[in-house]
Formats: sequence, structure tokens, C-alpha cells
Amino acid sequence: MAGKHAIGWIGMGRMGYPMAERLLKAGNSVAIWNRTRAKAEPLAKLGARLVETPAALAGSDILFVMVSTGKDLDQVCFGKDGVASGGKGRVPKIFVDCSSVSAEESAACRARLKELGADLIAAPVSGNAKVVKAGKLSAVASGPKAAFDLVKPYILSFAPRGVSYVGEGELSRFCKIAHNVMLGVVIQNLAEITILAQKAGVPRHAFLEFMNNSVMGSMFTRYKSNALVNLDWTTTFTPELLRKDLDLGLEAARRLDVPMPVTGAAREQLQAHFGAATLQPDAKAYLEKDFAATIETVALGAGLKLKSESVPVPTGLETED
Repeated sequence: MAGKHAIGWIGMGRMGYPMAERLLKAGNSVAIWNRTRAKAEPLAKLGARLVETPAALAGSDILFVMVSTGKDLDQVCFGKDGVASGGKGRVPKIFVDCSSVSAEESAACRARLKELGADLIAAPVSGNAKVVKAGKLSAVASGPKAAFDLVKPYILSFAPRGVSYVGEGELSRFCKIAHNVMLGVVIQNLAEITILAQKAGVPRHAFLEFMNNSVMGSMFTRYKSNALVNLDWTTTFTPELLRKDLDLGLEAARRLDVPMPVTGAAREQLQAHFGAATLQPDAKAYLEKDFAATIETVALGAGLKLKSESVPVPTGLETED
């Protein structure tokens, strides 16, 4: 969708790059800042205008942010050379933050932007870079409804499966935490039943083919099957980030008096993965690999040492390009 607004974009990480790329391919005018300029330079061929500081994006109508932490969000918005520092009283009317930050960090950012006359739409996404490229990303959003209605078509440019509006304030942050809690529980159970089947004599690829064709199959089980079968731990999401989100979910559960025993068990088993990592030649590097590697810890507990089955496994993420 090509719109009439001037778009600013901050963040060219694993997710930010393909998301901004889809906005550009939809015909939008996009100006980009990234801490490492070289990462953004290929998008200049698609018409992106690269700027030297976040402050240079102060004149944008809508500013998208996709950074790693709440601290990064605060820095690019309000720090030295941040967006708010260079507008001489002018900032984009709407900030859309797609980062995964806490509700508290998001609320603090929202309050400061409101003082400047700007709205914040919190719009975390579901998926990884391959999901973005395949055109299967989705998003959840919260904030002022009028601002959401204006930015929704732009969000759909990179999240064409849909963006769910869930209300005011930081409600979308809670949805993203709940989403990632389910991610942790599902990968743990998928690892357990896959190892159970293997120990009974069923090859992993055959078991997962059955699961993916069943009513229990999902986009997630399909695109993770190659990793579980062929031990491809190319990073999409790290165990450390998953542990953080499980802890956030359990903290919210205690605060809201919601029993979550399954989540608690998944969190403890994930912690065992950190212990098992010490058996690796380089524990730190191992823990920077994809969270699906937790299947190796489950296998270890079952007395198995996994090997790649070297079987081509479709992911269901064929790209649209």
C-alpha cells in the first residue's frame, strides 16, 4: 500500500530490514536511520533516503521504530541526536513502535511523546525475518484508535496477515508477552513429543510430517520442523530472550492472580538448557543459537545424542518475491 505520508524508520536488525523493505516495495516514501549505516544502504536502491541521525527524521509524518530494547527506544526518541532533539519543537505526529519492550518502558515513552503532542501506537509483531519475507507476518496494536486507523494500512504492508487492535495504552505489550509465553510452552512440548517418538523408533522427520498434517499442525510447527530434523540452529530468537519473556509472563500472572503452572514448568526446563550449554565447547556462543536447540537438552535427558537426519523439510515459508 502506497500512502501519502512521509515515513521514517529506525532499526535495520533481523526484523527491521525486511519490514522496511516491504514498506518500500509497496511504493511508500521512507527515510531510514540505523546505527550501522551500511546495513541500510541496500535499501537505497529501492528508493529509501538514508539520514545521519534519528533527529533528521523529526519531520516525518509517521515514524516506525524496531530496536532491541527499551533503552534503545528511549535513546533514539529522546537521547542525544534523538528524534525529539532535532525537530525544534516538531516531532512526527505518530510513533509506531514494533519493538518488544516492557509495558512499563512503553508507558514511559508514551507519556513523554504525549507531552510533545505525539501519539504512540505499540505494534509488536509475530514472526521472524523469514516470516516477514514470506508475507506471513502479523501484528497486534494498542494506543489511540484514531492514530491506529491512520497507520493500519502501513502496518499491513509488512504484516499482511493482519493487525489486531486490542485497545488503548499498553495492552498490545501484554498480548506479545502472552504470545511468547505460548511460544516457549509449545517449543518445549514439541521437543518432548518429538524425542518421545524418536526413542520409540520413529524418525523425527516422519513424526513431524504427521504432526504438521494433523489438526495440531501450525505455521510455527511447520517452519520449525527443519530445525528440529536437521539441527539447523540459525538464530531467529535466543533462549535468553525467551527466558526473559517467560519471566515477564509469570510476573504478570502473579500480579493478576492467574495460575500458570504449565508456563512455570516450561520456564524451569528452559533453565536446564542453560545448564546443559556448559557442556558445549563455547557455552556463550551456543546460547546465542536459536531457541529450538532446546530439543538437544530434552534429548540429553532421554539419553540420546541427536544427529541431523539430512532430510529436506519444507518450511511453508516460500517467499513472495
